[in-house]
This record gives sequence, structure tokens and C-alpha cells, in this order.
Amino acid sequence: MNAEKIKKLQQNAQQVRTGGKGTARRKKKVVHKTAATDDKKLQSNLKKVVHKTAATDDKKLQSNLKKLSVTNIPGIEEVNMIKDDGTVIHFNNPKVQASVPANTFSVTGGAENKQITEMLPGILNQLGAESLTHLKKLANNVTSQFKTTEEDDVPDLVGDFDEASKNESKVGGECKEEHEKEREVEKAVHDVEEQENKPVEA
Repeated sequence: MNAEKIKKLQQNAQQVRTGGKGTARRKKKVVHKTAATDDKKLQSNLKKVVHKTAATDDKKLQSNLKKLSVTNIPGIEEVNMIKDDGTVIHFNNPKVQASVPANTFSVTGGAENKQITEMLPGILNQLGAESLTHLKKLANNVTSQFKTTEEDDVPDLVGDFDEASKNESKVGGECKEEHEKEREVEKAVHDVEEQENKPVEA
């Protein structure tokens, strides 16, 4: 062979080789492309890739669950996962699988994101201590907002209701008798309450 050909072959062999002597050669020479062409190709193939990866991910997940020997748990109507921010991931009629020795639980099905307030009152027995404190804070905020709106809407009362009722009773004799009966009943109820609250002397 010609010496020049041998030099060219050796240079080509060195360019294709990834490591030192005795390593495998690259099958394809790496060509760097611009980022713009890569983005266009990525965007055009994105839909295809997403659908393929979701299906393959699901298959991989199911095969890994089979390796853990999970068993189906029947009869579960709903699963609620409560987040720190007060939202709930709600599964209605999910497929629940579990492997107790591996400490693994799998919940699959249609999930919805909801607020805790939307799930009341059915979710109260599922709430933990943190969620209950969050719910109490939420209730306090709502009541404080409600009180401020009540104070703005209702004017202060001026005058005495007893005087107004006396004036009304003067107009009609029947009304006067009814008001007197109501006062007697109220007085009797008040007397009974006072007697119950008094301490018993021996």
C-alpha cells in the first residue's frame, strides 16, 4: 500500500474512535445542528412522542407493579388526596392496587382537582389535624367577612322596643293582652333559668 493512504486511514480511524486503543468505533459521526432546526423538529414530533411515551410509561408501570405482586382492592368508591394548599385530588370509582410488603399503593382512574369547600360535609371524616386547622381558618375568614358586611348593612338601633310595643298596644286592646301574656311567659322563663343557675345550699 501507499504510505499516504495508510496515513489517511490512520487519521480517519483516530477521528472515529471514542477512546484509546482497543475501544469500539463510532458507527455514526456526530454532526451538531443549530438549535433552531432542533426546535422545529421537536415541535413537529412532539404530539407523536407524547402519545407514545404515555402508553409506554403506563406499560412500564403496570409491569413494575406486577413484579411487586400487587393485588386489586375491590369496593373503593372514592379516593381523596388532600394537598397543603387546601385543594383535593378526587378520584371517583378508581382502580386501587396494593402491595403491603412493598409498602406500595397504586390509584388509577379519572382525577379531578377540587377545593375542600366543594367536598363538604362528606369529607370531614377524612380530614387530618392539619386540614381541620386549615378549615377552621377558612371558616374564621368567612365569618369575619360576613360580620363586616353585616355591620355595614344593618343600622344601629335607636329607642326602646318596650315603649314601641306599649304604643302599639294602646291602639288595639287585643294586642295589649297578647303582649302582656308574652311578657309573663318571658318573665317565667327568666325566673326558671335563674333558679337553675343558683347554687344549691345545704
